[in-house]
Amino acid sequence: MTDPISGAKRTQEQAVAAWVNRLNEVRLETLFARLERHADDLDEALSLVDAALRRIDLEVVARNRGGVKGMHGFIAEVAEVGVGNARARIVGEAARYGWVNDNGPVDLLRDGVEIQQKFVAAGGRLGLGAIGEHLNKYPDFIRNGGKYQIPADHYETIRDLHAMSATDASKLVAGSGDGPSYRDWLRVRAFFGTGRVDVDSLEPSALDYADVQRGSYTATLESEKDSLRATARSQRADASAAERASIREAGKATIAAGVVEGVTTFVTAVVRKHRAGTPLAQFTAGDWTEVLGESGVGVVKGGVRGASVYTLTNLAATPAAVASALVTASFGIAELANELRTGTITESEFIERAELVSLEAAVSAVSSLVGQAVIPIPVLGAVIGNTVGTVMYQTVSDSLARRECELLERYADEQRLLGERLTSEQERLVDRLRSAASTYVAVLDRAFSPDVETALAGSVALAIEVGVASADILDSDEKTAAYFLD
Repeated sequence: MTDPISGAKRTQEQAVAAWVNRLNEVRLETLFARLERHADDLDEALSLVDAALRRIDLEVVARNRGGVKGMHGFIAEVAEVGVGNARARIVGEAARYGWVNDNGPVDLLRDGVEIQQKFVAAGGRLGLGAIGEHLNKYPDFIRNGGKYQIPADHYETIRDLHAMSATDASKLVAGSGDGPSYRDWLRVRAFFGTGRVDVDSLEPSALDYADVQRGSYTATLESEKDSLRATARSQRADASAAERASIREAGKATIAAGVVEGVTTFVTAVVRKHRAGTPLAQFTAGDWTEVLGESGVGVVKGGVRGASVYTLTNLAATPAAVASALVTASFGIAELANELRTGTITESEFIERAELVSLEAAVSAVSSLVGQAVIPIPVLGAVIGNTVGTVMYQTVSDSLARRECELLERYADEQRLLGERLTSEQERLVDRLRSAASTYVAVLDRAFSPDVETALAGSVALAIEVGVASADILDSDEKTAAYFLD
């Protein structure tokens, strides 16, 4: 049978391929899981916005809750809950907002924090007057950790005015116009100047003041759904980019495969020398140099194998077992080509051995694929399949080789006996031919003798020699007279 060391090395090669293949599988499984999770997150987020839309339609607008002047406040509360929870869900987080809906000091709860919304534009005070009134009624609201939430555009204006110096404020317009006025700056300064409210006690809503009006909330929430879909697309793109085959991962596969094959080559080289009769303790410097040289070549081959398998599996959709077999066959044929160039083997030997190398690599690949399919355990299935398949192939090929040798040997014996028999017959026939030729020449001499009597007797003898029937031979006076006269 084939050397077990060769079989072990082939198994190691397929193990490396199976490991690289497992790396790819893990990466793809992670990608599919992330994509599936993002799809679920998007569905849940969209359903939260739809639920907010239905609630506003049925519980606020249909009931005319808050009337003409106060309806947008209730719309804002429900919309904030829907949008806030949807934005949390799209990134995989749990719902954060809850709608209190009891006309008490708290409108919303977010992660346990009490929130009072003030979507007020009347009086041009950006809702600060409404905050002051609420604080008069509930003076401990801020001390208890409560937050005042105002429209996002109002919050931005208040923050800008609060941070503005008197010099810059003096350059603002005196009255109404585009943007805040100097009077707005004075109101903000006076409000926070009392010390009752800190600017950090305010926070922006997810929506602007105009977004939650009766005529605009539907478009606002539909736009939010579009934004959620855009976020999901971005998440999918990020997930695909993060789990894409990379040069960094290819480098890891190259290094790992090189180390594994280098170690395997080192061990097999030591074992081969030991089996050749050299005890380990008697290894010379030359022996170790040879072993390390082979190990270095093994590291290079392993690195090429790891990089090739990783590249072929990710760019050419080639099964890892097949990719490794291609690399193995390439190495083997390259070595044979070098032997052919140096004259070590003939062209016919090169072709025969190249076919054998390719066949063995193909058997290894198919065995690994079948083993992985039958035993769906990463790497282990491929290793077992390769081992069993290689042993079966070696057993069958060795058996066939023995049968072929027996057939060839039997054929050679038959040809040898046939040759001996034909040689004997040839010699016998040559002797007969030589004797017949001698007799024929002697009879021919007599037939053409100058003496008539001798010639006549010789002619009769010649006719008999060449096979003329005795009845047709004129060997008497009666036959002669009858032939010429009758």
